[in-house]
Amino acid sequence: MLKANRQSTSGKLASTFLLALAVMFSHSADAQSYAVLHNFTGGADGGNPYSGLTMDGGGNLYGTTFGGGSGNGTVYKMTHRNGSWTLATLYQFAGGNDGSSPYAGVTFGPNGSLYGTTTVGGSHGDGTVFNLTPASHICSHTSCSWTETVLHTFQGGADGANPDGGVSFDQAGNLYGTTTVGGDHCANGCGTVYELSPSGSGWRGGVIYDFSNLNGDGATPVSGVILDNAGNLYGTTLNGGDFSYGAAYELTYSPGLLEWTESFVHSFGDNDFSFPYAGLIFDPLGNLYGAAPTATNDGGGGVFELMPSDGSWTYSPVYQLGGAGTSCGPRASLVMDSEGSLYGTTYCDGAYGQGSVFKLTHINGNWTFTTLYSFTGHSDGEYPLSNVVIDADGNLYGTTQYGGPHGAGVVWEITP
Repeated sequence: MLKANRQSTSGKLASTFLLALAVMFSHSADAQSYAVLHNFTGGADGGNPYSGLTMDGGGNLYGTTFGGGSGNGTVYKMTHRNGSWTLATLYQFAGGNDGSSPYAGVTFGPNGSLYGTTTVGGSHGDGTVFNLTPASHICSHTSCSWTETVLHTFQGGADGANPDGGVSFDQAGNLYGTTTVGGDHCANGCGTVYELSPSGSGWRGGVIYDFSNLNGDGATPVSGVILDNAGNLYGTTLNGGDFSYGAAYELTYSPGLLEWTESFVHSFGDNDFSFPYAGLIFDPLGNLYGAAPTATNDGGGGVFELMPSDGSWTYSPVYQLGGAGTSCGPRASLVMDSEGSLYGTTYCDGAYGQGSVFKLTHINGNWTFTTLYSFTGHSDGEYPLSNVVIDADGNLYGTTQYGGPHGAGVVWEITP
């Protein structure tokens, strides 16, 4: 992921004071308070988080960094004690068989431990699925390492390669995810959906669907999948579809055929949002929401809704961002609060072109857009690829890929 061109040093210095005033005014007007909880150094604590955060029942935060540690990324935990946050590095990837460079965040499994993927590394260099469990003994300091177990090593080719998305579980404890390339179709493979199932002391499984980029099929899934109550899988692809701008898909299992069947939910096209990196989320009524960083008619990207209707899905744009340019809109999945409002981030949109955090509120049948924070590219961070998580008090948390005093990204909080 390439960083946008920075302004010249003199231009930044000249504008810093005015930018700070604008940010302060915006926050006081919207009653929002922004704070940096951790500045990554690029060292043992990690650096450049591509993913957002996962929250446990106690309000602790967990995430991954693409770099730092021993140079191959980390998994970390942030704990809130006595009014301050402390980061502990749970695991540093060595870059060998254990994997390297996690792009996605981590997920809690049915046993309460952490599961995730690395985009490269493993015995074949094509990425891994891993599990982290805490030390069995009492830890006397904050940085006790957790134990990693590699559940699957991708081998490239038909097996898939380079998982950028995270993992999801069904009610039986089976694990699902995607790989961006690999599979039996296309020159280097158009990507796959895989399933892993617990088997004795290990895991077994593999590819359940190959994307082909043919006849409306998608290609290059960057995000993972979500499941409905019936165990059907839903996701997006960055490319493919009827118009080559990406697609949303559903996979349904047929017990009689012992196979998964794809249904095309939506092909993104002209005068539409396009190239969705982000995955999908459900609302309580079974509607799907997603986001894309680009709009084919002006580049701003936006948020969309997919509503089930008589066995098919109806697409509706929720809100189009004014956008600074192509691919500057949302790249991470959205989150919905208990009142039905949507939250997300933009990669290089916002008042200063360094990304933003936004909220969409549904009032009287219309969606109202609010920018909660615009990153300045200074100590507050820049270029968020992060989702947003919300705690019980309505506080928002996320990360930025770059920025902070070390240029290695930050963990941030927005309080209402």
